[in-house]
Amino acid sequence: MNFKEEAVRRTDGRAADALRPMILERGFTRWAEGSVRVAMGHTIVLCTASVEETVPQFLQHAGSGWVTAEYSMLPRATHTRTSRQRASGSGRSQEISRLVGRSLRAAIDLQALGARTITIDCDVLQADGGTRTAAVNGGLVALADACRWLVARSLLTESPLRDEVAAISVGILGGVPILDLDYEEDSQADVDMNVVMLGRGDLVEVQGTAEHSPFSRDALSRMLDLAASGIAQVREVQRAAMLAEASA
Repeated sequence: MNFKEEAVRRTDGRAADALRPMILERGFTRWAEGSVRVAMGHTIVLCTASVEETVPQFLQHAGSGWVTAEYSMLPRATHTRTSRQRASGSGRSQEISRLVGRSLRAAIDLQALGARTITIDCDVLQADGGTRTAAVNGGLVALADACRWLVARSLLTESPLRDEVAAISVGILGGVPILDLDYEEDSQADVDMNVVMLGRGDLVEVQGTAEHSPFSRDALSRMLDLAASGIAQVREVQRAAMLAEASA
């Protein structure tokens, strides 16, 4: 695949290396131990963190905690209504749930969490591409608030979070690498990739697919570099949100 040097025409007029506007609103719901409304462009996801003083069966007597996630999409989150997802969810929802869970566990010390579970529910209110990356980005902030909740109630002496984690989509559209694809761009892209990275720069997940034509190792490197620059911007928004006062 040959890269083009001219600027790509994006649906919203952004530069190829620009993020969509990103907003993180903490304390969006009253009852959850952590809750965040994350908007990345027109994609909106509600992430709530729930603390339970139990662990899965495989961790019984291990002295370790667990962080897991459940992802689902509301019936009218997209252009047309889809049936409400049952508890088991679709295959896609299960795959994204596992992705979000793996991503968040990479940032936390499960031993320090103790024998309890934090579940991050990620409900897509409006979808316009990048819902899984938005779920990771909002989920980290909801998880951080749940850890603060535990410390505030003297259930932990310090937060078990040991790193940041953030995610972004990259792709190649018309021969040009682009950052943070919306739905229209994603549906037309030659290559679509999701990247999850820790604050120290280590990769947690790379999901890349050649939708129309194979891509080279050089293309992969360029997309990973572009993703790293976008994730650095996402982390700045996350940090600013975690320093701000929660709404509720």
